[in-house]
Amino acid sequence: MSGTPEADWLNLLIGLLQGAQLQLLRMLDALGLASHVHGQPAWPWAHRLSGENLLIDLGQARSLAWTLVFVAAAVLALLLALFWRRPRFYFLALVPMLLIAAPWPEARVVLVPATPTSFQNSPTGFTAASIAKGRALYEQNCVACHGADGKGEGPLAASLAVWPPNLNGPLLWRRADGDLLWRILHGTRDAREGGQPTMPGFVEKLDEADAWALIDYMKALGAGQSLRALGSWPQPVGLPDMAVRCGSQPPRLLASWRGQRVRIVAGDAAPAEDPRLVTVRLVPPAGAAAPAADCVADSAAAWEALALIAGTDQLAGTQLIADRDGWLRARGQPDKAGWSDDDLLCRSERAAEQGGAALPADGLGALIARMDAQPVRFVKGGFIH
Repeated sequence: MSGTPEADWLNLLIGLLQGAQLQLLRMLDALGLASHVHGQPAWPWAHRLSGENLLIDLGQARSLAWTLVFVAAAVLALLLALFWRRPRFYFLALVPMLLIAAPWPEARVVLVPATPTSFQNSPTGFTAASIAKGRALYEQNCVACHGADGKGEGPLAASLAVWPPNLNGPLLWRRADGDLLWRILHGTRDAREGGQPTMPGFVEKLDEADAWALIDYMKALGAGQSLRALGSWPQPVGLPDMAVRCGSQPPRLLASWRGQRVRIVAGDAAPAEDPRLVTVRLVPPAGAAAPAADCVADSAAAWEALALIAGTDQLAGTQLIADRDGWLRARGQPDKAGWSDDDLLCRSERAAEQGGAALPADGLGALIARMDAQPVRFVKGGFIH
């Protein structure tokens, strides 16, 4: 799971950079100055402000923060010179002094290459249906090079000029979803001058909806493979959305419970109802009868998506708990009695302060208290979401 913030000022700085770029793009779009690529406004420049580098290089982040303060002071001096005539000369003289004194960061750190889709967001909502669609597309177009497990060891991998990347590592989180979309549709090139192709583009075979579904599947695959290898979800993964039936009411989406904790119970396991959680029974595929429960999800795609994220071929009996923001946080394995702190698979790198308060005596209560005290800080492409 993404760690706790290094400092509040860094979170604020990165949030301001992201917000400023998004608002600029929206303004250009509203004025008709931004073209549309793959259904959304396109970033018109070859570079963008970097969030990922600033998270790594705190020295440059501090330089940028102070530079912004100096620039803001210079702008204020210009405004004062405009409206205050008598000391205008002094204010105008102050402007270049401030700009010269500012500790300007290195451009190569602050600016990184951008794609036209760098600031585009997935319209899928990370659903079970989208993951299932992405799985079929991955098997058709990607498995030969990237391998069924995403480790980049497919049957054609050794014949390529550059070995395919491991999709289970931090790669997917170092890049914004929009940049991943561009690479899927338009391919990738190496860093050498001239840029030799290292992966073909699939724009002739796939549309943007297909590419977004592929990204959803790769996130789910990476989560499951990380869980198999590390015993945890080092990067946050959301609970896939799916249709749920509650009694005689019309079906509703799982996302409609956002703001409440949700527990998914796969198969015939029958835990006691708990007012701290919304419990949804997940019905196995192949036409199995729905278990007796208040709320039931009976989509084969939902079963497959959660089995993929849980890193198991035997999902029956597994319980998964998502927090109020929809992030999957804990897994209860089949035939295990009760909950413990070891079941919390997505946690902060640093333990959150408990303020001396005693944790609840029951295992589930302690786990819920830990989840609430350590909210997910999701970093994607260097920006905090």
